[in-house]
Amino acid sequence: MTISIDYFSDVLCIWAYSGQVRIDELRHNLGDDIHLHYHFVPLFAAARQRIDEQWSSKGGLEAFNRNLHSIASQWNHVSLHPDVWLKNTPNSSSVAHLMLKAVQILQDRDEIESRPEDDPRGETRFEKYMWRLREAFFRDCENISECSVLERIAGELELPVAAIRKVVDNGEACAALYLDDQARQKYQVPGSPTLVLNDGRQLLYGNVGYRIIEANVRELMQNPLEGDASWC
Repeated sequence: MTISIDYFSDVLCIWAYSGQVRIDELRHNLGDDIHLHYHFVPLFAAARQRIDEQWSSKGGLEAFNRNLHSIASQWNHVSLHPDVWLKNTPNSSSVAHLMLKAVQILQDRDEIESRPEDDPRGETRFEKYMWRLREAFFRDCENISECSVLERIAGELELPVAAIRKVVDNGEACAALYLDDQARQKYQVPGSPTLVLNDGRQLLYGNVGYRIIEANVRELMQNPLEGDASWC
């Protein structure tokens, strides 16, 4: 039985950036036994306002930058640009989310190859684009709220930029993003990143260790019937 997992994140969330290694490991270890549904939450929909509200009394963007580097100093699997959030500061994650939803829609229609690519990460084209946008911001300090940056990266990955733009322009991507927010409210998702399992009965939020995530999924694989209690 395939276990369905809803994964909620904001592309500008550092915990989703660092935690992607766990999602990769889950896909690698469980493969066809799981199906990931990707959703986006508007944590940084008004990015500057959010940071100003939380950090203006602590030193603003400079203090926020120092805090992120303090957090990232514990990791060796991802890198953080020295000037992240200080230069090329994005206004919103929503533009990137719209582009990602457009790619997701095209992939679901098989207008973009939907099978995982034959490389070490084994990602779909959508997953590759999502990861590249996170890298572009956190590692390369690019402003991924600018359409020109988003389209350039899509082109570098040989994604159909004109088709993506059409799905954004005709409102389909916006509708899909709205449905993501409806799902967020339905499951009462507290933030980014959050894994939702068992039709909302289990939520794994934030910096959750990989073994905890896999244990929850494997428990569901062994007890898939609705109403069964999980030991996790």
